[in-house]
Amino acid sequence: MGTPSSAAAQRPACGPDSLPALREAERLLNFLPTILIGLGPELCVTRWNRMAETVLGAPAAQVAGKFLAQAGIRWDWERVQRAIAACRAQGESVRLDDLSYVRADGAEGMLGLTIHPLAEAADAPGGVTVIGADITERKQLERQLAHSQKLRSIGQLASGIAHEINTPTQYVGDNTRFLLDAFADLMSVLNAYGDLLAEARSAGVCSDRVRAVDAAMRQADVDYLSAEIPVAIRHTLEGVERIAKIVRAMKEFAHPGREEKVMADLNGIIETTLTVARNEWKYVADVVTDFDPSLPPISCHPGEINQVVLNLIVNAAHAIEEAIGSQGGGKGVITVATRRCDGWARIRVQDTGAGIPAAVQPRIFDPFFTTKPVGRGTGQGLAICHPVIVEKHGGRISFESEMGRGTTFTIELPLADAGEGA
Repeated sequence: MGTPSSAAAQRPACGPDSLPALREAERLLNFLPTILIGLGPELCVTRWNRMAETVLGAPAAQVAGKFLAQAGIRWDWERVQRAIAACRAQGESVRLDDLSYVRADGAEGMLGLTIHPLAEAADAPGGVTVIGADITERKQLERQLAHSQKLRSIGQLASGIAHEINTPTQYVGDNTRFLLDAFADLMSVLNAYGDLLAEARSAGVCSDRVRAVDAAMRQADVDYLSAEIPVAIRHTLEGVERIAKIVRAMKEFAHPGREEKVMADLNGIIETTLTVARNEWKYVADVVTDFDPSLPPISCHPGEINQVVLNLIVNAAHAIEEAIGSQGGGKGVITVATRRCDGWARIRVQDTGAGIPAAVQPRIFDPFFTTKPVGRGTGQGLAICHPVIVEKHGGRISFESEMGRGTTFTIELPLADAGEGA
């Protein structure tokens, strides 16, 4: 075969026949389900596909030809700038994980980006291509999974500790009850000795011995001991029973959840949770319970309902603590009530805390959103409550709040027989 002519060799690759292929390639790039941003050597935007428009909330026509810093994207620009500089300097791809930004709907989100170099020449940095996606939902699921695994691990640890505490608690309680019964028997003997001493004294028998016994009884203060020892033993038994109650609550709360729903006593679930969470509220609030004794068992995942109620109790305690810190005064009040109402089991958790500002109330169930100081709130508590109640149990969750007056959360779970009335 002969060599191609110089005219044929220099013929542009972009001939008329290749135009449909170019258009198809352009269309594919534009409709990729991935953010695709092209930046020229001066870091001006040369490509901005549909997904970039959707995720970042800026039309391509608005950002084309502009510096990326001027594109109006609300993200951590300093991190992006450093990553682009490193990519161009090293000539290697740079990953940018967990980049916080503000989504088109105004909510906080996260991006995962990879920046690839496009070198123009060996001695001159070229442009870059930015490829990525919104990973907010994935990160939320990862955090929820990590949170669930952490809770499961803590639950297993708590269950083991509760089991270990339970054994010594049982024999302390048994021995204390034995002491109570034994002391009652000893008191019978002491009373008999007292009667004998009284007769000996009146009969003048062995006066020295009588005086010695009298002195020993006065020194031992037998009357005081006979009155106070039973009280001390009863208080000890009350303390042991309190420990046993906490241990039972820990075991119930920490018991691994089942995949299927089971019939459970909602009032019992709440009592267990209040016992476990006591350390969170006992210093800042008094808890008042108002349980409906006619509430029937409901079909639920008890462990997940435990977690929801725990989150609400802890939030209520923190809100009260905030109110006490800003206004001064004594303890607040957390009221937990249950009712049977028109085919629903209703739980109300009411606090006398600081309240939720009206401006942030629409975001209260958003993932990662929190009104608590940095390091105290993760924004996961209420975000977890919502899917557990609404999606997993077919229920409803709502709240009412007034600044300076407090907040009331209401949970409604369907009863087994939806036809049952209030």
